[in-house]
Amino acid sequence: MATDQLSKVFSALADPTRRDILTRLGQGDATVSELADPFPISLPAISRHLKVLETAGLISRDKRAQWRTNSLEAAPLKEATTWMEHLSHVWDDRFDRLDAHLAAMKALQGTTDTDKEEEPNDD
Repeated sequence: MATDQLSKVFSALADPTRRDILTRLGQGDATVSELADPFPISLPAISRHLKVLETAGLISRDKRAQWRTNSLEAAPLKEATTWMEHLSHVWDDRFDRLDAHLAAMKALQGTTDTDKEEEPNDD
């Protein structure tokens, strides 16, 4: 997936209304009116959200007779998830190395503290 397309996907997902629309489309195809029903915004506003989702490749729109049906397209979500999982593995590896380093430092600190306790006190 081109970085530009990935940016469009993340930009589209940044809006909670668009995420809610995608969640609804995960249950099945829907018309603009059906998608607009739970939102306190106008049909033109929903249409603008749908256009952003369509540009990002997250939905497809099909006109049948007078109805325009919207469908979820999962491929861009899968590609974005794959990209995020790669980064997650990178950060997991870095955190594992940091944990090992901190454990080694703590063990060394424990050795240093034990050495101090064993030194005779000249009081």
